[in-house]
Amino acid sequence: MGSLTGKLAGLLLGLMLGAGLGLAQATIPDTPAGRVLRAWLEAFNSGDQAVMENYVKTYDPKGSADFMMKFRRQTGGFDLLDIESSEPKLIKFRVKEKGSPTVAIGSIQVGDAQPPTVENLGLRAIPPGAVVENIKLDAAARQRVLDGVEAALKEYYVYPETAQKMNDALRDQQKKGGYDAVTDGDAFAAVLTKDLEDVSHDKHLHVNYSPYKIPEEDKDKGPTAEEKARQRKQMERSNCGFDKVEILEGNIGYLKFDFFADPDECGPTAIAAMNFLAHVDAIIFDLRENGGGDPRMVAFVSTYLFDNPTHLNDLYDRKKDETTQYWTLPYVPGTRLADTPAFVLTSKGTFSGAEEFTYNLKNLKRATIIGETTGGGAHPVSGHRIDDHFMIGVPFARAVNPISKTNWEGTGVAPDVEAKAADALDVAKKMASSKVEKK
Repeated sequence: MGSLTGKLAGLLLGLMLGAGLGLAQATIPDTPAGRVLRAWLEAFNSGDQAVMENYVKTYDPKGSADFMMKFRRQTGGFDLLDIESSEPKLIKFRVKEKGSPTVAIGSIQVGDAQPPTVENLGLRAIPPGAVVENIKLDAAARQRVLDGVEAALKEYYVYPETAQKMNDALRDQQKKGGYDAVTDGDAFAAVLTKDLEDVSHDKHLHVNYSPYKIPEEDKDKGPTAEEKARQRKQMERSNCGFDKVEILEGNIGYLKFDFFADPDECGPTAIAAMNFLAHVDAIIFDLRENGGGDPRMVAFVSTYLFDNPTHLNDLYDRKKDETTQYWTLPYVPGTRLADTPAFVLTSKGTFSGAEEFTYNLKNLKRATIIGETTGGGAHPVSGHRIDDHFMIGVPFARAVNPISKTNWEGTGVAPDVEAKAADALDVAKKMASSKVEKK
């Protein structure tokens, strides 16, 4: 769930990766946004969980210290190269990853609170050869984006009546002059996303801005060989999302992975992880930081938990008026764990495909869910280019569980055993140990 397609998928993957920070020679202005940038850089580069948690508590309550720490480990931090532009509540900057030649463009927008808190924070890895353009939006550019948003929602959004309501809301806001003063691309994308979410409450729906030109998608040719190689390298560097696999005390298997990658690229990594745990007496899947991904990988990993063909989930595509069924696979390499007690750890940040994995196993009574109610996103999304600098991710389908006949959109997946996310693993260890002892 939540995966994009074609060249746009590769582009957005590049936007998400390479995100880490560090402090170098550029002078940060003493503005509200600048002070948050300075605090963010210092916290990130500290490599100290407690420092990051204090930053999140003070400046970015919607953020995650665990997420910061994960990117810090991947990148070694960033060197601040330059301040691209600065306004009191919006700052744009350029950074270089310490651990590689990757250069990224970033932006931080803050609100009016004291101390200032993050409203939007973004980092985009700059593809080789791309030219960053510091453009200012005029009325014609804003109109072009609004027209593109309207067309994409009308053609693809999973609920046509909601698409119309969203478009009406944007036009009403435009007539009131609500967008007239917005000249920054990141700010315009953020305010449009907020206005759309206020109507749809759909967390998969996003307008995105790129400071360099978005390549036009050739749906017939698909990604170029160079783009495929870059995506493959990014997947390898992140280990396909698999963060930790180990055997805990009492022969309890533990697997933490943070997204469901394309099984065509990352199947071998998943196989290696599951085969390492082939002879455990219980297994814990840690999805507390998992933001979703490819439903085919959801089915792939799930297959190890069943002996017989099992219907997991359906996806209904509104535009095509087609339903795609997802079942466990006839074959996966290695030993299946069909009779092994399974536990899934969740948090408020568990989202999309990770929620599908959780929801499927819960309805099939195949795993015990421990932690917090998940984020509530059940609509897969596809990316659509609007112009050289804007695109929109449009939820085009909805999940339909074969048992519940519905999904987790807007509600999330409630755990079987409630626990704070930070405590969920300890709770799962105790429950797993108890089940193993009774076997």
